[in-house]
Amino acid sequence: MLRRIATAAAALLLFVPLTYAAPRPAVPVIDCFGDSITAGYGVAPGFTYPDDLQHDLDARGYRYRVVNSGISGNTSKDGVDRLQDILALHPAVVIVEFGGNDGLRGVPITDTRRNLDTIVSTLLHSGSKVLLAGITLPPNYGPDYIHQFDAMYRDIAARYHVPLLPMLYANIYTVPGAIQQDGIHPTAQGDQLLAKNFLPLLLPMLRK
Repeated sequence: MLRRIATAAAALLLFVPLTYAAPRPAVPVIDCFGDSITAGYGVAPGFTYPDDLQHDLDARGYRYRVVNSGISGNTSKDGVDRLQDILALHPAVVIVEFGGNDGLRGVPITDTRRNLDTIVSTLLHSGSKVLLAGITLPPNYGPDYIHQFDAMYRDIAARYHVPLLPMLYANIYTVPGAIQQDGIHPTAQGDQLLAKNFLPLLLPMLRK
């Protein structure tokens, strides 16, 4: 008797459609990987340039999650040391913003170049796209050092065929109220402008 019931139940299952919720695709990550400029030094939480990028992308209908992986005081060497944390996020795109602290501390350009090269090449090898952000130094560092420093970003971008924002503060320093009193870090207003500087390079790297 029990065998007949089990057989009938098995036969019934053949005609019952199996329904289940398909797993939702994960929202791809855009990781903003850098130092205090990315971290939002001196800016209230929620008003950093990664936050502004999230708002701008949402408004344009792009479904990405922007992650702020900035740490104040980081050099390019710190960026190399943190690479595994970034790779663990499996980001679709990484905005790499390092070098300012290296330059201000007089780190040899060969060291900074090697570190940035490692960061960009490792991210690309993992399958992430990279957008490289450059910055320049105050005039008192001397024209030779500054020229080599600026060229470093162009050379790395050309070597790996990645988009480059040569000077992330382009058209920001001249805007009243866009830079904090330290003359280095953007205000909340400056961060909004910084996000807009990235958009023309970032959007072609994304999908709707």
